[in-house]
Amino acid sequence: MTRKYLPTLSELIDRLSIAQLKEVFITDHKEEYAQEIKDIVHDIDLCLKETKHLDADVIRAVVVLSQMNLHIWHNESNYRKGIKDGNDLELTHGLNGIRNTAKNKIQEIAGGRKDYKIDCLAAEFKDWDISW
Repeated sequence: MTRKYLPTLSELIDRLSIAQLKEVFITDHKEEYAQEIKDIVHDIDLCLKETKHLDADVIRAVVVLSQMNLHIWHNESNYRKGIKDGNDLELTHGLNGIRNTAKNKIQEIAGGRKDYKIDCLAAEFKDWDISW
């Protein structure tokens, strides 16, 4: 089998999380997102065959990654709707840094390249900080 996507395992998991959100929230294109999910799952299976082991830390990183994607989704969606209360693009920026950290945690186990540009959370968003 050949891979259909060339990203790392963590990037595939991240994309799967986002495609899953799209399949649920953008129902006009549900079939297209279902196919994308199928392709990504195919490639994740190929990556997992090459991975030495997965552990609870990787599973936690996947959960954190998915949570951050959902929070970013809602934050940006509300912001676009003009709902500014509690929705801040600076928060999205900080959550994106947590996302990148989670992806790096996955890559520590799976191997492969990491993203070294991880921004810190602003002081007002410290409640979002993850207890790695």
